[in-house]
Amino acid sequence: MDQPRHSRRTILTFFMLSTFAIGMTEYVVTGLLTQFADDFQVPVSTTGLLLSAYAIGVAVFGPLLRVVTLKFSPKPLLIAMMVLFILSNTLAAMAPSFNIMILSRLCSAIMHAPFFGLCMSMAMNISPPDKRPAAIAAVNGGLTIAVMLGVPFGSFIGGIFEWRYVFWFIVGIGILSLIGLIIVTPNERPVEVPKLKDELKIFKNKSVMLIIAIIVFGFSGVFTAYTFLEPILRYFAGFGVTGITFSLLFFGIGAVIGNFASGRIVPNKLTERLMFVLIGLAIVLALFTTLIQFSVLAFIMAFLFGIGTFGTTPILNAKIIIGAREAPALSGTIAASVFNLANAIGATLGTGLLHAGASFTTITLVASGMILFGLLLTYVTHKVEDKTLFE
Repeated sequence: MDQPRHSRRTILTFFMLSTFAIGMTEYVVTGLLTQFADDFQVPVSTTGLLLSAYAIGVAVFGPLLRVVTLKFSPKPLLIAMMVLFILSNTLAAMAPSFNIMILSRLCSAIMHAPFFGLCMSMAMNISPPDKRPAAIAAVNGGLTIAVMLGVPFGSFIGGIFEWRYVFWFIVGIGILSLIGLIIVTPNERPVEVPKLKDELKIFKNKSVMLIIAIIVFGFSGVFTAYTFLEPILRYFAGFGVTGITFSLLFFGIGAVIGNFASGRIVPNKLTERLMFVLIGLAIVLALFTTLIQFSVLAFIMAFLFGIGTFGTTPILNAKIIIGAREAPALSGTIAASVFNLANAIGATLGTGLLHAGASFTTITLVASGMILFGLLLTYVTHKVEDKTLFE
């Protein structure tokens, strides 16, 4: 790789701005479900497809795009994917129907996992070994800041005006990100062209496969509950636009704190800290609908939900990317894809439960149970994983 012309901090800043835009696109719909339902004349339960379709798109099409582009240099790939992002969000802002909105979500989803994967890999390459978890957390920091500021801001703008303005705002951030990527992204050229056969050995890595299982079968519980956070807050806390906005803001503040706190964990302590965070997250979800009926506690529970959700994400990402030494080009994309597979599973399960007549309380209790299963898998991982990978 050529010596970067710009500082590590500058490069990470523009990566964060880019992932902020992508994160806002992914999550902002959570605070707009009621508006989508009214505008497109579909049930609220159906609008959950805007999250699950996006997540499925990331999980399925993201790795395929990365495999096809494995031999291309990272910089032109990042630029091309950001152009796709801008175009897809322009389509979302102009969507005349729910089906076109779903299509725009799928177009955005295609570039999500490869983009995150490339950014995380490049962030690691420009960082010393002890700073690599922090570099991964920095890339994911854009997404968590989107949850903290972008989602409540989008909910507020959508509530005061209409949801289409939110997507025009995202397009603007995307254009700024594109300019920054063109200017500061290192012109990285791998000494050896990645070989797909070697990269796919990641699926023979026991430690990595255990982490993937934790994400798919445990972390997916987060999205079973998070998908319907806005209507849950309306129903149990009795919040309107202002209350929803501040609740999402508190969730986002917790997310940012959890993300950057986890980024400080040294590699050989990641699994132990993950168990601690999962226990807290399961408790929060189990008590969520009971305690948010009190306004002050609603903000506190949203805050704790954010800490738990995004306190786990950088730990799990770091364990996949650091542990998958045989797949330096594909590991980041696999990590992002697996998380969105989990998101799709959670959102689809939550939607299915709601269609079947389950209450929101049942949904949050199911989510808590899934997190506890993830905790069990984490304990197994702690006992059998190859710890030399994280020294």
